[in-house]
Amino acid sequence: MEKLPKVALPTIIIAIILIIVLAKSAVTIGSGEAGVLYKTFDNGVVTDEPPLGEGFHIVAPWNKVIVYEVRQQELFEKMKVLSSNGLEIQIDASAWYQPVYPDLGKLHQNLGENYLERVIQPAIRSAARSVVGRYTPEQLYSSKRDAIQDEIFEETKKILDKQFVQLNEVLVRDVTLPNTIKDAIERKLKQEQESLEYEFRLVTAAKEAEKVIIEAQGKADANRILSASLTDKILQDKGIEATIKLSESPNSKVIVIGSGDSGMPIILGNQ
Repeated sequence: MEKLPKVALPTIIIAIILIIVLAKSAVTIGSGEAGVLYKTFDNGVVTDEPPLGEGFHIVAPWNKVIVYEVRQQELFEKMKVLSSNGLEIQIDASAWYQPVYPDLGKLHQNLGENYLERVIQPAIRSAARSVVGRYTPEQLYSSKRDAIQDEIFEETKKILDKQFVQLNEVLVRDVTLPNTIKDAIERKLKQEQESLEYEFRLVTAAKEAEKVIIEAQGKADANRILSASLTDKILQDKGIEATIKLSESPNSKVIVIGSGDSGMPIILGNQ
């Protein structure tokens, strides 16, 4: 085997060193991620520049890149909290969050990679305890689900806005009460519903009775007015008019014999 030229050996060594250095200096940031640059010999974490975006980057081999996921993420929490009257309530909630992209360096410098456990979980738990403590179990079970969801979101957001974390949504998935309390609330709601239905039937019946009374009163008043206006002269005139119309009918053979009461004629047809 032939010996390598003296010039070739240093070249190969330099090439190997360059490859190793390049391998250590190359950083690839994946989709939905960003990198925080840490400069070992220059003030540490870089906070005054944007984080490294997706793609391929070359950094000095003595520096470091800490990669964070910057997409929206979900935290699911089961929390036991107390209502306004001291009863234990379980809240199942989800929080949608993500780091504030331009402040990723500050997030790393102040909180580190485990910022979820350091600030997000304590913040949502504290907010849930504070909000649920304002309501009774009945309110939580029946009518205040959306209200507590919005209030937990607002209180958690106030905390996280100062911690370089963006809170997008809080969803209260379930509110679990002790079985005895739940059964008592359901019985009460059922009784209230039955009471409302009974009151509705009473009101409906009263309105129907009032309607009948009004109609009867109207008919009585009409008859009274009509009776008061019908004199003997008016009745006689009406009788005469009716007699004339009957006599003019082609289908009737009219025979007048004698006269009726009050001088009215008696008319007999061929039927």
